[in-house]
Amino acid sequence: MSAVTVRGLRRAFGSHVVLERLDLTIADSEFVALVGRSGGGKTTLLRTLAGLDPVTEGSIEVPALRSVVFQEPRLLPWRRVWQNVSLGLPRSRRRDEATRALAEVGLADHAQAWPLTLSGGEAQRVALARALVREPELLLLDEPFGALDALTRIHMHHLVRQLHERHRPAVLLVTHDVDEALELADRVIVLRDGRLDEQVETRELFDDRRDPRFEQARARLLGLLGVADTSAADTSAADTSAAESQPVGGQ
Repeated sequence: MSAVTVRGLRRAFGSHVVLERLDLTIADSEFVALVGRSGGGKTTLLRTLAGLDPVTEGSIEVPALRSVVFQEPRLLPWRRVWQNVSLGLPRSRRRDEATRALAEVGLADHAQAWPLTLSGGEAQRVALARALVREPELLLLDEPFGALDALTRIHMHHLVRQLHERHRPAVLLVTHDVDEALELADRVIVLRDGRLDEQVETRELFDDRRDPRFEQARARLLGLLGVADTSAADTSAADTSAAESQPVGGQ
């Protein structure tokens, strides 16, 4: 079964065509990452699936239950954390559902806190709890980790994987980070010139970055994005430098 079906989607801003007759299918519970250059239409596609941008040409089929997590948490500073999580829920369920969702993201003890007292990672976890509390069939992630430091981002990756396994929504992640896409997604798609260009299947392939298939897929995606993969060259240079530093004749 498909959670998302897009056919012939076209979107232009004046003479600038962002999406050109784009087709996309996302299966139920599938985690798809979308990568591409800045301004290439990734966020436009996500906003269209979220219902925030209109469909002017083409067609889309998406679940009624959808949630979005943006790069910024977009919390209401005048409402406490649990109130931010429970926005839009029936009054009788708000507190209990918010408490449960906050516990899932490790913030049960922050329910009464004000958003301005949270760190960046904590605020983004609140945004994730707010998205998942409604048990969406489709979760849309628009570069949600882009503003986080490296260590916090690693923690968020682990959390998102756990939550996806627990709730099983279909997921579309928009990201500029190829490594992030490979680590999180079942399938990574490249958006280029308004169309979905190529894809890399990653399901059950990469347990960690030491798997040689990870580097192969990484190099392929970077090549499709027009970015040189310097990791192999850096490794070769480091090996050469180490060899040159060794004493001649084993002395």
